[in-house]
Amino acid sequence: MNSKRRNPWAWVPTLYIAEGLPNVIVTSVAVVLYMQMGLTDGEIGLYTGWLGLPWIIKPLWSPFVDLYKTKRWWVLLTQMLLGSSLAGIAFTLNTDFWFQGTMFCFFLMAFSSATHDIAADGYYMLELSEHKQAWFVGIRNTFYRLAVIFGNGILVPVAGLLQEVYPDDHAFAWSLVFYGTAALFLAIWLYHTYMMPHADADKKRDATARDIARGLKTMLVAFVHKMPWKAMLAAIVFILFYRFPEALLNAMSKTFLTRPQEDGGLGLTLTQYGVAYGTVGLIGLLLGGIVGGMLASRDGLKRWLWPMVCAITLPDVVYVWMSLTMPTDMFLISTCIFIEQFGYGMGFTALTLYMLYFSMGEFKTSHYAICTGISYLGLQVPAMFSGFLKDAVGYSTFFIIVMALCSITFLVAAFIRIDPQFGRKTSSN
Repeated sequence: MNSKRRNPWAWVPTLYIAEGLPNVIVTSVAVVLYMQMGLTDGEIGLYTGWLGLPWIIKPLWSPFVDLYKTKRWWVLLTQMLLGSSLAGIAFTLNTDFWFQGTMFCFFLMAFSSATHDIAADGYYMLELSEHKQAWFVGIRNTFYRLAVIFGNGILVPVAGLLQEVYPDDHAFAWSLVFYGTAALFLAIWLYHTYMMPHADADKKRDATARDIARGLKTMLVAFVHKMPWKAMLAAIVFILFYRFPEALLNAMSKTFLTRPQEDGGLGLTLTQYGVAYGTVGLIGLLLGGIVGGMLASRDGLKRWLWPMVCAITLPDVVYVWMSLTMPTDMFLISTCIFIEQFGYGMGFTALTLYMLYFSMGEFKTSHYAICTGISYLGLQVPAMFSGFLKDAVGYSTFFIIVMALCSITFLVAAFIRIDPQFGRKTSSN
């Protein structure tokens, strides 16, 4: 198949739905599932916390993905494993060893999903030109987020509806949800089998163990020497801390919207929360991602870096305002959420594009995997402590602290260097 005849719209959206859905199932849906199955909060935190490990350490096996077979082969293999792990969760939920079985399947899903991320991002970079990468970065982020919304906004409510039909068997209701999701994933795998083009640059490799070990060493050396050490340090710090304030804000913003007013929250019902965050906020997020990608593809990332830095940080002030005024008007609340989510969607484009820019070269797949692992670490660690900070100071002071910490994003962005032509449309692409 000639890859030039396959429009990226035919596979980019579904590829990043397949990348986002397992992540939200492991990190969010699993928490709700185990809570309903009777685990304590301490047990849930301990066991589900380990499930995020594969995304952080995935650079350790990224050379194997880089040096064996093709990226397309890995994408299809991991999508089949993801569908199988979902079916495994559905089956084991109704057995006596449900906890051990589901934890095994969730970890298989996490490992397969992390590997899928490596292969999918590598395939994206090999199949698309720099300009198309820049243009579609907003699209891929949008559909990744749509998958996240689908996990939280569709799968969990469907499980609740099924529990009304089977009130005495929560496990069976959840198993039906996971069987349905498994069928969806296998359909995505089948679709990609026929619709993903064979990229000319995605060459098949059959490396031996010695080749992989040598390749790992070469890849790591190439990564360390990718830039002069000062520029390298600036790049790593940027990737690690760019989303630091957003990492603190992410979880606590959701609890602020839904907690009762006597506990400092706005006290939104689940229906109101679904409209304000799941609908209006989602529209803002999608538009921000699309606008960011279009602007970067037109003028290059360097031209729009600082507007994107402002976009991902300054709109956080809406939570300071809401925590001080405690609005009850749903239009006002929804508008605030739209502004913040639009800013996040646009601002996140800068991080994604910079990681693509940083990863250019012979080992682009492995180097991008290292970048995403560093970024994920920077997102997860602050989130783990955000609740303790909020409990210590309250919502208003917490959001003020988040705004103050936005200075970190400005600081780390000041030291990176970007080719003015990166992402910009030229006559050659």
